[in-house]
Amino acid sequence: MTEPIRILFLCTGNSCRSQMAEGFAKALKPGVIEAWSAGVETHGLNPRAVAVMAEAGVDISGHASKLVDDLPDLEFDYVITLCGHASENCPFFPGKVKRLHVGFDDPPALAKDAASEDEALAHYRRVRDEIRDWIQGMPENLK
Repeated sequence: MTEPIRILFLCTGNSCRSQMAEGFAKALKPGVIEAWSAGVETHGLNPRAVAVMAEAGVDISGHASKLVDDLPDLEFDYVITLCGHASENCPFFPGKVKRLHVGFDDPPALAKDAASEDEALAHYRRVRDEIRDWIQGMPENLK
């Protein structure tokens, strides 16, 4: 049996996209991926992200928004940035870590002018599904 791939999902505020990616990686790829998430800032866990993940059968309600510095001293195989700001401001990781950028739209930005809660949640669901589909392609899509 091979060791799991250790991945840090990094976003600006660790409130939505990186939390979704961590949740899906843990739910869909146990034994294949060990997942963590963090931000270059902290914005708190987004309640709409929690809600749409619950709809998909993944509970992230116990997650917390955290900085990279809040994580224990871990060696990652990959640091994957999920937004442009995190990619541009990604801290240095020593060792053999590979950096990869896979951008996804920002649900809170898309939903800020929504006319209803249903319209707002539709943006979260679309991005959630895109992240889930990408996670399902792991580890092959990491090359």
